[in-house]
Amino acid sequence: MAHGELLDSCNDYLELKPHHASLLDLVRVLFSSHDSLARKNFVETSDANHLKGLELRWIVFISLLVQKLLLYLTKPVARTGYVIEMGLNLLSSNGGFCQLLLNILKGSVVKLDKSSAKFVSVAGYVDTRVELDKNIKTADGRYGAALSIMASKLAYEYQPFAQSVVTDHWKMEMLGWFNFWNDYQNLYSTNAFMFKDTTSNPNLIVVAFRGTEPFDLDQWRTDVDFSWYELNGVGRIHSGFLKALGAQKKTGWPKDIIDEGLGRQYAYYTLRQKLKEELEKDKNVKFILTGHSLGAALAILFVAGLVLHEEEELLESLDWVYTYGQPRVGNEQFGNWMGEKMRIHDVKYLRYVYSTDLVPRVPYDDQAGTLYKHFGPCLWVNSFYRGKVVWEEPDKNYFSLLWAIPKILNAVWELIRGFILPYIYGPVYQESCVMKLVRVFGMFIPGLSAHCPQDYDNATRLGSFPPEILDQQVLNGKRD
Repeated sequence: MAHGELLDSCNDYLELKPHHASLLDLVRVLFSSHDSLARKNFVETSDANHLKGLELRWIVFISLLVQKLLLYLTKPVARTGYVIEMGLNLLSSNGGFCQLLLNILKGSVVKLDKSSAKFVSVAGYVDTRVELDKNIKTADGRYGAALSIMASKLAYEYQPFAQSVVTDHWKMEMLGWFNFWNDYQNLYSTNAFMFKDTTSNPNLIVVAFRGTEPFDLDQWRTDVDFSWYELNGVGRIHSGFLKALGAQKKTGWPKDIIDEGLGRQYAYYTLRQKLKEELEKDKNVKFILTGHSLGAALAILFVAGLVLHEEEELLESLDWVYTYGQPRVGNEQFGNWMGEKMRIHDVKYLRYVYSTDLVPRVPYDDQAGTLYKHFGPCLWVNSFYRGKVVWEEPDKNYFSLLWAIPKILNAVWELIRGFILPYIYGPVYQESCVMKLVRVFGMFIPGLSAHCPQDYDNATRLGSFPPEILDQQVLNGKRD
């Protein structure tokens, strides 16, 4: 079996289908035998033994329960997000609440739409910073990470605003803004953009994938789903992330796709071709892959695709992979395979995890390593922005009663800290009103506010990190 033919030639898989599960079905998950459970229409698997054992069925139950809840809330949350985003832009474009009231009375309300370079996403109001840290120069070892988190934040924006930031603020060249087709969702749901930093030597291209959008619960469902496909000799890979990256119903994940004349672009193939074109223009150019949350998962799986399809020239030009708040993307076997291939191809990969961020702790990591497991070095950063290189972040599965109180106390401290930082480090660390509200909400769901890009940006600016994060042998080394 060719490694490129992933989905259609895969003989081992587990797929959860929450749309088909009733509340009674959720009860059946816990009390039915694994054989009868495998015959239900909300679970599709190649082997009933994949559902054997109480622990595994409990994981299936939790995943389906959370996904059902998110499905129920999808439309009202999306509407809420739309109202909040439009409201924030209305307030901003009219100079605040009082000025907006005055403009309403005068009949001169300023309205913005998404085609405006001043229209900002909800994520942009959480962390309003758009300028690069002038204290981190291109020769600084932190530069790649600092540029990557800023790009990961900008990926949440709409194209006109992002274009303005890249060209007018960063003085860099925008290479493309993309909206990609997901063949399984039958819609354009994967976003990424590329730009070139000509201030670096050699020139540096950054490919940034958009992460999980705050009010898009379909994307949050992908994060908590643990459906997978297994590729012989490679391991199990998260099916949702793979589909978002460009796997197709008819052909799976082949090296090249056949143009059916529909004009659809798929993330992996389009970005790969664009990078090849840039390499033809400049053989010395290097590129970085990055993303936050869902975008982080797509960034590291993009590397897996390059390895599977033996894209030697691109792998040689790949400088770094920086991910922020990345969920798990495969099982232990896949992690070992990726670790070996990255050592062979000298791929530098660093996974940032801030404090109690819940997303890096999903999907579930079981003791046997048969479900999901992180791989590669993790730079775990605490709430004082002090980092250390570890192989696994504390409280690796999030749902632990032992960690409940410490996580709540940490969320309280993060709220207080937001008022302190500007007095110590300056106004650039002043948190927005939206961020403060998120901090308050985070006290009730600890780890949610810790997922915001704000703290990952702060970590690259203020972080105290051990020198080994730039040591190639450590980054590509094996576990002790």
